[in-house]
Amino acid sequence: MRQEWFDHARFGMFVHFGLYSGAARHEWVQNYERLTDEDYRPYFEHFDPDLFDARALARTAKDTGMGYVVLTTKHHDGFCLWDSQRTDFTSVAATGRDLVREYVDALRAEGLKVGLYHSVIDWHHPDFTVDWNHPRRDDADAHELNVGRDMAIYREYLHAQVRELLTAYGEIDYLFFDFTYPEAKDGWSGKGPDDWDAPGLLALCRELQPNMLVNDRLGIPADFVTPEQYQPTAPIVRDGVALTWEACQTLNGSWGYDRDNTDQKSSTLLTQMLVDSVSMGGNMLLNIGPDGRGAIAPRDAATLGEIGEWMRLHGGAVIGAGHAEFTPPREGVYTRKGDRLYLSLFSWPMGFVHLPDLAGRVTYARLLHDGSWLKTSASDPEQQADLMTPAGEAEGTLTVHLPVRRPDVLLPVIELTLSA
Repeated sequence: MRQEWFDHARFGMFVHFGLYSGAARHEWVQNYERLTDEDYRPYFEHFDPDLFDARALARTAKDTGMGYVVLTTKHHDGFCLWDSQRTDFTSVAATGRDLVREYVDALRAEGLKVGLYHSVIDWHHPDFTVDWNHPRRDDADAHELNVGRDMAIYREYLHAQVRELLTAYGEIDYLFFDFTYPEAKDGWSGKGPDDWDAPGLLALCRELQPNMLVNDRLGIPADFVTPEQYQPTAPIVRDGVALTWEACQTLNGSWGYDRDNTDQKSSTLLTQMLVDSVSMGGNMLLNIGPDGRGAIAPRDAATLGEIGEWMRLHGGAVIGAGHAEFTPPREGVYTRKGDRLYLSLFSWPMGFVHLPDLAGRVTYARLLHDGSWLKTSASDPEQQADLMTPAGEAEGTLTVHLPVRRPDVLLPVIELTLSA
């Protein structure tokens, strides 16, 4: 099945890099500040990714415990990181470097799956019509700007560029399209599947890369769904069928490099989000935005390093794991891989954690980070609580005895071996 590697990996890296990285104030800076092509041009003329090191990026992803990486080949501003034959608005024209080539080669060298992001939006293209997401929407003559623009011409360009990406770099494992917005707003229309010829575009992907996963943002069903910057609270199910899904998350709320944004999530919170996603049968794609020179910002590198150290010791609870059918205790969530049930403790209880319905079903318990054994006992529902004697748990509850001191890791994990 196409998604087997995806379900196994569970954890990936998103990389947003482009002209907006030099602007350093959000990847939507052209939209937010209503910049014209002329206003935006200096970022092209000064694009200099001298510290963009695809090999170091791939090693960082691997060291963080990630199984795949997704790079922005083109964001909404239309700037391309590969040697597109359809435009000179590219990294090759600006610097002589095909950054997609460097990236693909580096990922393969590290044994990581290759993912590409491609925006179906293009504010730079002269035939892409102005809509409620376009930077020129508030111009005095905004509606007149659409005179002579032809989405059919842009649609052919979009398909041609996707063909370039899917034929020039060997096997591609994953393609993240972004995004469809058919609703009208502020007197403007949006853009829906017909604007992209979504069925035709998906068919092109199937033809050129039949084993490649494609996301849901063409506005038609594909291989997986992509909740963004929020955490689902249960496995995602549609018409009674569990969906393949991936939560897309940022380190600080911005996708592209945003120098003055200090709203950084802690490594503990991000690790909880990762395990939470896996517990509901999903993946997490965690974004970094390299700076204007292409380097991973020190604050991001530090967070990835802390998560990587946690994954070194606890990766078994994530990689190859998924949803467990058991009801977890209030202190955490379960993930499961074969006969191993993993309890990730979001809060550390005093002395004991009580696990419903697991009495008689666990043959061994240990803390995962150091492999240290934990005593277990079955609760007696007939026994009354008396002074320091734990009691009163429901029949079938397994009690795991814990040290008073919380382990010094981002997120403690108990590994439980289930009986056959």
